[in-house]
Amino acid sequence: MSDLRDLYQELILEHSKAPRNFRALPDASLHAEGYNPLCGDHFTVYLQMDGDSIRDVAFQGSGCAISKASASMMTQTVKGKTKPEAEELFHRFHEMVTNQPGAGGGNSANSASKEDKLGKLAVFAGVRDYPVRVKCATLAWHTLHAALEGAQQPVSTE
Repeated sequence: MSDLRDLYQELILEHSKAPRNFRALPDASLHAEGYNPLCGDHFTVYLQMDGDSIRDVAFQGSGCAISKASASMMTQTVKGKTKPEAEELFHRFHEMVTNQPGAGGGNSANSASKEDKLGKLAVFAGVRDYPVRVKCATLAWHTLHAALEGAQQPVSTE
């Protein structure tokens, strides 16, 4: 288990140090800003839509290693997805990082199955053990959700 935890930490640090899709997207169809007032993390998520599909996605801003890695991996995951698929990923990711295994009548096997469906995003499952870090991991996702909904106001994790 320690080796797996180390691998997860390495993946998060890699995405934090060299985030993917970290750039402005001047021809974005949609965008939204997100802010975590507790720690100061702040991101803008840009989406270039092709009908109902996310043709391109990018983000800019600043944040801790968890929030930047989450944003990086999120952009890789949702690129090419439809809006409903991206929304489903948002809900699955949020559920994974906010629910304890076995919470809500589930069991650890059920939690593991849900994490398997998230692929590499499962590296963030351990965040649920650190409630203050959940907002770091979910900031980019809430911002993506706001962009998909066409929100005009910045999103806050508070």
